Amino acid sequence: MHLIISSSLHPTSRSRILAREVCARLESQGREVTVFDLSERVLPPCDGATAYGDSEVLTLSGLIREADSIFVASPVYNYDVNAAIKNAVELTGKAWTGKVVALMLAAGGQGSYMSAMGLANSLMLDFRCLIVPRFVYSTGENFEGDQLADEDIAERVDQLVNETLRIADALAM
Repeated sequence: MHLIISSSLHPTSRSRILAREVCARLESQGREVTVFDLSERVLPPCDGATAYGDSEVLTLSGLIREADSIFVASPVYNYDVNAAIKNAVELTGKAWTGKVVALMLAAGGQGSYMSAMGLANSLMLDFRCLIVPRFVYSTGENFEGDQLADEDIAERVDQLVNETLRIADALAM
């Protein structure tokens, strides 16, 4: 199973569009896909205590543990991924251990292209995740309404999916 975590809380999120694009590509290849959308599945703030027992946290932790790969779609706020995905990682912690993780970002401008690195470093160093060395970085000009409208970004999504599957399949052997 391949897990997509859509972390935007915005109702017309561009990163959610990227998540839908990945989902469609995985399904077209006959892959089992689960989408966990943080705008629909509310996680409590990580309090270092009781939040870990929340039913949504337990569900997400289980999905992460079961996943062959994890695609994270996040908006960029203040030169970083959003707080919702950081909170999700804090709540699910060790479930991420050894996972193949692919990153997709939707930002306001070109200047935040390194925004994935804090999350990537944390996942890599804390949980020994294998971060797919290709990621998708998009801006508002790559979208029209609720659709991806840029062929170059669409090609990068294809490459991200294919590279992630290649790595995840190789590690599953």
